[in-house]
Amino acid sequence: MAEIKCNKCGAPIQFEMGDKFVKCSHCDTQIYIDRSGAGFYYIMPFLIDQAGATGTFKRWAAGSKTAKDLDTLAQVASLRQQYFPVYLFKRDVGGNEKVFIEPARSTTLPGLHSLKVPGGDIKIFDQNTNAGGVEMQKPDLDMTAYLPKMPGAPKEQALLYFPLWLLKYSFGGKQYDLIIDGSSGEMFVADFPSRKGAPYLLIAAGAFGVFLLEGILGLLLSLALSVIGWVIAIPLMIITLPIVFVGAYTVVRRF
Repeated sequence: MAEIKCNKCGAPIQFEMGDKFVKCSHCDTQIYIDRSGAGFYYIMPFLIDQAGATGTFKRWAAGSKTAKDLDTLAQVASLRQQYFPVYLFKRDVGGNEKVFIEPARSTTLPGLHSLKVPGGDIKIFDQNTNAGGVEMQKPDLDMTAYLPKMPGAPKEQALLYFPLWLLKYSFGGKQYDLIIDGSSGEMFVADFPSRKGAPYLLIAAGAFGVFLLEGILGLLLSLALSVIGWVIAIPLMIITLPIVFVGAYTVVRRF
């Protein structure tokens, strides 16, 4: 048996070698034990509910970078909550406290190296904590893997369960995944159906070419007929503008 002191109340806690989690018998605080030592076991509550997560997805899907009608045609296959384990490192870097977040579990989910932790929202996992039946993923990466690259001097290191909304949706016969931060509503996306850029480039290139030809034509006619070039070029451009506008509007509507 090994023994540590509770980070919260200082009471002795005995545990078996290999244990990852222990509970203080005095204050019920959960302690996470890594090979680098004992640290607090934190949890961050969900501040974004299901309606908020769905709204975040809809607003993103209606954006200018996503495929046309993604917000109306995308079929949400699943939306579920999950607590994902990350390591929280507080370091003294040049006299300033900096916080670093690293995944405590192997994952291919996007954005988990970019999570931000508001200092006032995290809570110590103790007898008052209620996860509400949300799935809690177990860590499978040791904290020691990150320590060599951490700058400055250590102030605190802990395991933190981070709230995530995992959303799966289908569009155009393909399924996509994205993550919504359950505390801030920030969204992390890897692959998604993007808006086609070729039609816009074609319209832009075509308009540039037409206006260039009209300018050259006006210049040539002015030299041949001894008239000012803009007297010829500007009327031609005025006629061309509605045509370019209609073409651009059609592209926007269709793509």
